Amino acid sequence: MSAKTEQILTLEKSWRCEKSISRQISVTPVLTSPARLLLLLAQTALLSGCSGAPSMAIAGAYFPAWLACAVVGVITTVIARGLMASTHLTTIIPFQLAVCSAIGVLVALAVWLSWTVH
Repeated sequence: MSAKTEQILTLEKSWRCEKSISRQISVTPVLTSPARLLLLLAQTALLSGCSGAPSMAIAGAYFPAWLACAVVGVITTVIARGLMASTHLTTIIPFQLAVCSAIGVLVALAVWLSWTVH
């Protein structure tokens, strides 16, 4: 036999051995019955909130409620900035961007909670 033939036969034998070993060893872990039940309950609980997004109809088209709340928050931020500038609170209160953004976020979340929670 030539050296190449012996090398091919050796590789084929090792491949067959690895193939038979891989048949004996399970790669995926087997979950027990209580673990499967717990996993199924967790998936069901997490997917139950996906019933649909709250939306509103404007001119026949549906818009998501979070978009309206974000618009209300941005408008509130602009109004808060205007009020702070007109009353000269900008010289007293530091970090105007953070303060006005926080006011807008709080108003947007309050609108969201009052609108979507029944």
